[in-house]
Amino acid sequence: MQDYNYVWANCFEITLELSCCKYPPTSELPKEWENNRESLLAFIEKVVHIGVKGFVKDAVTGAGLDNATIAVAGIAHNITAGR
Repeated sequence: MQDYNYVWANCFEITLELSCCKYPPTSELPKEWENNRESLLAFIEKVVHIGVKGFVKDAVTGAGLDNATIAVAGIAHNITAGR
């Protein structure tokens, strides 16, 4: 699903593994949260503003451009702007 969303929906997803146990007991979840809370918050603070965000507009009229293709030299994945 992550690959599909990256290629077709311009959405970059990640999976975080918090433990070597795939299905920890419910009683262990608060401990897992406490063990990983600061690292998760630091990760979110680091990556939340990385990348490009904004509006694609016509240079002359200033009108928004739907479905504009955004290409960056050296990156082999173009992004298509939304509405």
